Amino acid sequence: MPQWFMPLSRYHLRASVAVSDIERAIGFYEGTLGLPVLRSGPSAHVAGGSRVYGSGGGPALNVYQSATAGKTPATLATWYVDDIDQTVDELVASGVEFIRYEQVEHDARGITPRAGGGRIAWFQDPDGNTFALEADA
Repeated sequence: MPQWFMPLSRYHLRASVAVSDIERAIGFYEGTLGLPVLRSGPSAHVAGGSRVYGSGGGPALNVYQSATAGKTPATLATWYVDDIDQTVDELVASGVEFIRYEQVEHDARGITPRAGGGRIAWFQDPDGNTFALEADA
């Protein structure tokens, strides 16, 4: 490995999520999910069009207004939780709807066994960006 090579594993990583309407996103990420805002700023030509949210004790998620919002069906970020049943119940009580995929079996909460062990559940933001909750038990 060349001496000038600087591995990215030394640096913190944050997920970035594009949304079509930052005000609607604020209601979801701050109100429904209860994520704390660490800072806000512009996004492209939108003053106040971005937010950095904290999770797990540090900055974890950049949310910004963009025309590319909701363009991928893939899971963008995953929260690793201790009690997936309780976390799903709390989010459902806040208005989150969990996705049920036809190709996998889900329990009554929308939780499915995870490949390799544990359990997983998926939900989306108002733009269709997909997130997951995972637990080892």
